[in-house]
Amino acid sequence: MALAGIGADLEGVHAVSAALEAGRVTRIVVEHSRQGELDHLLRRARASGVTVDTIDDVRPLARTGAPQGIVAEATPIPPLGLDELLNQTPDPAALVVFDHLTDPRNVGAIARTAWAAGVGGLVVSGRRSAPLGATAFKAAAGALENLRISEISSVADAIEHLRRREVWTVGLAGDAETTLYDTKLFTEPVAIVIGAEGKGLSRLAAERCDQLVSIPMAPGPESLNASVAAALAMYELARARGWVT
Repeated sequence: MALAGIGADLEGVHAVSAALEAGRVTRIVVEHSRQGELDHLLRRARASGVTVDTIDDVRPLARTGAPQGIVAEATPIPPLGLDELLNQTPDPAALVVFDHLTDPRNVGAIARTAWAAGVGGLVVSGRRSAPLGATAFKAAAGALENLRISEISSVADAIEHLRRREVWTVGLAGDAETTLYDTKLFTEPVAIVIGAEGKGLSRLAAERCDQLVSIPMAPGPESLNASVAAALAMYELARARGWVT
């Protein structure tokens, strides 16, 4: 299913505040008991013409179990086409491709790290993937307001398109012989491909990546959480480019 827009429903203080800063929020519903604590945010909202309603409990309106006493409605963010994303991304490109991740909390956590590590954008599939909804935006804590996001219908086709645009693709795979710390591609235009929780990279995505890399681990564990593996890869990219020391 195509993403007509993302981030229309929000909850949690950081997600609502970031969307308010971006000028997207149209309505806020806040619990009576949180008004004092959130007074600064609510003043900003009212000054921007946002409708603010108060009720006893916002949980019936929320998608997650801990909305922090505040939910909001917002104008959706329209996703970019892949070429639009590449044209807007500083050179050399640094992207992250989601290969059908299904946990929106992982999606949000990866987005939060991507923003911190200097990644230029995210490439997400509109099918068989976690929705970029309230849960992902809450976990991202504002990052999804600050990252370029492209929607694609096929991860394998997107990898081929990236190759035609001279962007290398590096997939994370537990059985790869080359390690994350040995790749020479992170100083080039590159997209890191993150596989689904449990399953890892899909067969077609793995076959089409320019290089597969693994993350060295002590004996015993079979794999890392997708968001942890992605964080290690993104910060190794940032280190290779001299963005962090």
